[in-house]
Amino acid sequence: MRESGRGESVIDTARSIDTASHAAGAAGALAAAPAPSAADTLLAAADAVLLTTVLPLLGFVLLTAGNAFFVAAEFALVTVDRPEIDRMADAGDKRARTVRQALHALSFQLSGAQLGITLTALLTGYLAEPALSHLLEPLVGPVAGGATSAVVGLLALVVATLLSMLFGELVPKNAALAHPMRVALRTAAPMRAFSAACAWLIRGLNNSANALVRQLGIEPQEELANARSPEELGLVAVMSAQAGALPADTAQLLQRTIRFADKRAAEAMTPRVDMVALKSTASVRDLLAAARESGHSRFPVYTETVDQITGVASLADALAVPPVRRGLVTVAAFAREPIYVPESLDLDAVLAGLRSAGADLAIVVDEYGGTDGLVTVEDLAEELVGVIADEHDADPPALPDLVDELTAPGGERTHLVDGVLREDELVEQTGYRLPDGPYETLAGFLLARLGRLPAAGESVLVDGWEFTVVEVERHRIAQVRVVRPEETDD
Repeated sequence: MRESGRGESVIDTARSIDTASHAAGAAGALAAAPAPSAADTLLAAADAVLLTTVLPLLGFVLLTAGNAFFVAAEFALVTVDRPEIDRMADAGDKRARTVRQALHALSFQLSGAQLGITLTALLTGYLAEPALSHLLEPLVGPVAGGATSAVVGLLALVVATLLSMLFGELVPKNAALAHPMRVALRTAAPMRAFSAACAWLIRGLNNSANALVRQLGIEPQEELANARSPEELGLVAVMSAQAGALPADTAQLLQRTIRFADKRAAEAMTPRVDMVALKSTASVRDLLAAARESGHSRFPVYTETVDQITGVASLADALAVPPVRRGLVTVAAFAREPIYVPESLDLDAVLAGLRSAGADLAIVVDEYGGTDGLVTVEDLAEELVGVIADEHDADPPALPDLVDELTAPGGERTHLVDGVLREDELVEQTGYRLPDGPYETLAGFLLARLGRLPAAGESVLVDGWEFTVVEVERHRIAQVRVVRPEETDD
């Protein structure tokens, strides 16, 4: 037993000596290792700066550029001139064809742009804030003290947001609005490639959004219905005239052309009271006398009253009658079948009807079949270009300048409207309700107030509202400027 105890003691002693020798060896090795040099320390610090600041900031720059690309592509697709794109695509321009394909799937492409903007914005914030915090901390630390972390985080967020908004949102947006064609041609192909790569995600998001929109009673559209409405085109013409980029008479012609299809036959006709008509028993000699006196070349022919018009006699047919027979032949002998149009028919349809019948004059009838007046091709032309003077007409009054019409005092309180507006239309456009009286239109109201046909430039004041006659065509008030009274604080 004693020998066994001694053996264990010897073994323990040997182990202790071995452990001590290993510890001494390790300590010696540590003592022998050289201390880190200044270069090693500098490299380690550079690596830390590279990983925590430089690379994240480089990523921030690249992501901001990506965000700018998606923003520019989005605005360019919305504002690009579609007819010009179609023209270029038909001429063989491959980039224009790509843009046209993108426009045919506009909702899908815009959703792709929004997805790209969202992803780049999220990653930009994730990378930029920590990197900017490392840059700002040495500058803010001595001033902020214990609040350094919070102040640095807030400043980094503000700086990152401002830089991202400026270079990733505003600059590309303004560039796309200034040069939509150039930007669209350059961005359409990569934009379509991105949308194709993320098609599954875009379609899923788009379908979800469309389902929500339908719940609101709105049917989603894949393409823009119209680039410009007629009202917008008229406003563009006016603004161009005001800026001096378009002659006033050209702007006025554009406005008249835009309004043409919205006008009715009753607005362009010569009213019944101004018609020069001949009874069916009148002779050719009577027609020639009426032509010399009135300057007209065509005359409605009636039996008992002008509500019973049976034909239209022309000066050309009358001159074909031998002079010796002109006192014997009646106008009914060569009068042609009249064309009738309802007073509510739009001018496009009136013009088409005259063209298809090969006629130059149509009789305008009311809902009861009575004669309201007549409309000629010249009347329709004057709706476009204004009064057409010939050798039989007196010098027409000078029309007011379009720019003066629309820049009169009143600003947003000023409205330029047609004289034939009904009360409901007048209320909708200007807010003014006609007082009770024997009239149905704004022109009738002004005639009742003045007791006569006004000249261009005459005004009527009613309860603070100013009505100025801008244009008179023949015996009709065509255009009126309405200025609402100024709002006063009670």
